[in-house]
Amino acid sequence: MSTYRFEALLAPRRIAVVGAGDRPGSVGRAIIDGLRAGGFAGEIVPVHPRETSVDGLPCSPRLTDIPQPPDLVMVATPPAAVPDIVEEAGRIGAAAAVILSAHLGDGEAAPVGAAQAAARRHGLRLIGPDSIGLSVPARGLNATLLARPPKPGDLALISQSGTVASAIAEWGWRHGVGFSAVMTLGRSADVDIADCLDHFAEDYHTRAIILSLHHVADARKFLTAARAAARAKPVVVLRTGRHEAPGRRPETHTGALARPGAVYEAAFRRAGLLAVDGLDAMFSAVETLGRQRPFPGNRLMIVSNGRGIGALAADRLADLGGTLAEPSSETLERLAPVRHGRLNNPLDLGIDAVPEDYVRALEPLLAGRDSDAVVSVHVPTARAGSREVAEAVAGTVAKGRSAGRRKPVFAVSIGEDAAIRAIYAEAKIPLFATDSDAVEGFLHLVRYREAQTDLMRTPDALPRDFSPDVAVARRIVDEALAEGRTWLDPHAVTELLTAYRIVSVPVTLAPDPDGAAAAAWPLIAGGGTVVLKLVSPDVVHKSEVGGVRLGLTSEADVREAAHAMIARVRELRPDARVAGFAVQPMLRRPQGRELIAGLAEDPVFGPVVVFGRGGTAVEVIDDRALALPPLDLALASELIGRTRVARRLEAYRDVPAADLPAIALLLVKLAQLAADLPAVRELDINPLLADADGAIALDARVRIAPEPIPSERRRGNWHPRFAIRPYPSDWERRLDVGERCVQVRPVRPDDEDMFRDFFAQVDPEDVRLRFFAPVRDFNHAFLARLTQLDYSRAIAFVAIDEAAAEDRRMLGAVRLHANANHDTGEFAILVRSDIKGTGLGVALMRMMIDWARAEGIAVVEGSVLAENRPMRAVCRHLGFSEEPMPDDPTLVKATLKVVE
Repeated sequence: MSTYRFEALLAPRRIAVVGAGDRPGSVGRAIIDGLRAGGFAGEIVPVHPRETSVDGLPCSPRLTDIPQPPDLVMVATPPAAVPDIVEEAGRIGAAAAVILSAHLGDGEAAPVGAAQAAARRHGLRLIGPDSIGLSVPARGLNATLLARPPKPGDLALISQSGTVASAIAEWGWRHGVGFSAVMTLGRSADVDIADCLDHFAEDYHTRAIILSLHHVADARKFLTAARAAARAKPVVVLRTGRHEAPGRRPETHTGALARPGAVYEAAFRRAGLLAVDGLDAMFSAVETLGRQRPFPGNRLMIVSNGRGIGALAADRLADLGGTLAEPSSETLERLAPVRHGRLNNPLDLGIDAVPEDYVRALEPLLAGRDSDAVVSVHVPTARAGSREVAEAVAGTVAKGRSAGRRKPVFAVSIGEDAAIRAIYAEAKIPLFATDSDAVEGFLHLVRYREAQTDLMRTPDALPRDFSPDVAVARRIVDEALAEGRTWLDPHAVTELLTAYRIVSVPVTLAPDPDGAAAAAWPLIAGGGTVVLKLVSPDVVHKSEVGGVRLGLTSEADVREAAHAMIARVRELRPDARVAGFAVQPMLRRPQGRELIAGLAEDPVFGPVVVFGRGGTAVEVIDDRALALPPLDLALASELIGRTRVARRLEAYRDVPAADLPAIALLLVKLAQLAADLPAVRELDINPLLADADGAIALDARVRIAPEPIPSERRRGNWHPRFAIRPYPSDWERRLDVGERCVQVRPVRPDDEDMFRDFFAQVDPEDVRLRFFAPVRDFNHAFLARLTQLDYSRAIAFVAIDEAAAEDRRMLGAVRLHANANHDTGEFAILVRSDIKGTGLGVALMRMMIDWARAEGIAVVEGSVLAENRPMRAVCRHLGFSEEPMPDDPTLVKATLKVVE
């Protein structure tokens, strides 16, 4: 339901509190006290069957006795009574209810299930159970159990945990940081994190969003909302329970490496969220975001009244991967009168520094272009108290801002007190208790900007000759499933990898020791050595039972090794079945690095791509990075770069660099395999040997399971467990338009250059009609927003003339963006000026409407300039209705009902 009825939830005029007795300290009475303390101007109606008034407010025995229905119902009753109260609230027309009660059980038969069903029947929004309420300070709404009403501000706090929300709100109150809203969701029977992200992403009162969550129930919904919100404003997330054990014991190395906490981190990274690992880091983020907007650049200048404290800040910056600024000669010349020692950064003002020294240091630093932010550290001394320095720093920053110099300053005052906090708060300067906190606060905003850049990075195009044989791959998996197998045999694994153009060592299967010796003979006769591996459906890690022998040089060696393996398995795993042996040539690549690459299955986020350092000790070394598919080459390269082994892949001494593009392409292929074959649950290539000549799989295993029946919510022909919707290749078409045969397909991120060439061919007047204003700079950020789509919410179809010159291939594009409720979509279209009148625009519009219908989007609408008569004619031809926009006479709204 997403943001449905959020306005009534966050701006109620009448609130009923069910279970509000006159006993001080009760939950219902605490809610009433909180509403009054927050200054709620609307009507408060206590509801209790045995009370006539509560704290001077007339009390109604039941919700049905209230003369006018409340917008919001607060429920503080025993669990068994909750479903009937929700049913009653829905029946009288209430818009939302917050369930403060706990212990409502699980499942449809429990009170929580009955309450959900009642709410759905009446379109009532639910928060909770286990919520401690919600607050919108600017509206005087404080329907919470917080110790005191939060202060107004522009940070939205969304938390599943009431205690974490209480801690952050209390910290904010003490430090003068305010909130646009505080929402505690509890167990999220209805309204969840994604719904709140959708709302606050578009709320102009909110500048940044603070999340605290423990679990995600709907990964697709969460990631779609999180990606949209992170593109609009900073979103910081703190997850509780990061080190909880997985629910199922993994059976492969990749499965063991893909622990739930690591998968959540990968999801947050993919969405562009800033993840923090504790309340201290969260407080640092809140302090930063509450006072400072994101800024360009990452070079930090540190100023302190002592070499030691400044060095600590520089050390912390280096530990966290930050960048120290390098002052220019001009800046250093201006700093000479106050500079102690020989270090340029950190700048040491000396233990005897006075407030004026901070002024003389900050003025040139704020004016210079050789740094992007400044951390000002002060330790109180007999020469200068913290208050005087705070006033000097705040005054200098204010003077710089009035002159247009808005370089961020982060303050550290050791031994801070309320007066100092007030000085910095009024100046909108983030204040921290330690140098470490200040550096982390600075890096929060740097990482946010870097994440935004990563989100809009244009990936390299995939090689045109990468076309996996999906039909063969599906046949391999289907045959194994039909035989009741859960693991592919080594021969089938090799065939599967070959179908995706993944190079692996050839394998020959043998049923017994004699067969293994016979299979090894051609390799040995050719002067090579062989590898012998045990084949058993019950032994996943062969090395644990001595099931791998390397460098065998004769038939006798192979036969003896095979008999030894059988004896060893019978000793260690008497229940294990021995299906035979796999014989492979021994590969010698002395400069190869052992890696691991594969797929794991997460119960929340579905398939996960895993990469890291390989070998038998892979889980002990634990050098790995994870990413959610689908991947492009840019994401795959970034995944490699997040591991420690990435440094070993570079050239060193006489060892050339490994073929990084080949490794990245292999990871993209694995992600594509996961998209094409939902029955593949785990895939483990270990070791993957990489050197300057490429990457080759030395050993691999694949676990399979039947694909579950797709849920009713699944839209489109794509993987039922993918958290991120992949490129919708099933919507590629060929259309006859005039004398041209045109390819029409969904837009891809690597189309950016094609779009740039397209706009160069379009008449500026047509561009104005499309964007409602002249556009002269088709820069990367502009084009990235047109080409980088979340296919769960938006689609764009591009028409391409494949026979045309490279810079004239694109003929036009149409796009549709669904709202958060996925019931309405807004369209836009632009056709190259010389193609107008050929019918291409109508064809693209029809394809967009077909997509909307397939996605269950009920209404397609778009704003059109009233003067754009050709576009209005196309809309009328397709059955759109038209009406003027009441707030802008230059526009008309075209609307088409797609699904009745």
